[in-house]
Amino acid sequence: MSRRCELTGKAVQVGHLVSHSNRKTKCRFLPNLCNVTLQSDTLNRRVRLRVTAHALRSVEHRGGLDAFLVKAREIELSQTARLLKREIEKKIAEPATPVAA
Repeated sequence: MSRRCELTGKAVQVGHLVSHSNRKTKCRFLPNLCNVTLQSDTLNRRVRLRVTAHALRSVEHRGGLDAFLVKAREIELSQTARLLKREIEKKIAEPATPVAA
C-alpha cells in the first residue's frame, strides 16, 4: 500500500535534516495518513478511505465528501476515489423521480 492520500494525492517527500553545524542527513517526510470512514450523502453509504489529516479538514470545509469530490481534479484522486466521483456525478445528473401520492 503506497503512502499517498487518496483524495489530495499528497505523498512522501524527501529532504535533509540540517544540524546546527550544517551537516545534512537524508530524511523521508511521511504524510499524516488516517484510515477513515466518510459518509456519502448522495449515495447513502459509507466509504473507507486512507487520507491525510489535512484532507479531512478540507472535506469538512467544503461541506462533506460529495462536495469535495465534485470539485476535486481527477489527476489527484486515487482509483477508488475516481470511481466514487463518477458515481456521485451520475447520481446527481439523474432526474429526481416523483413520488406517487
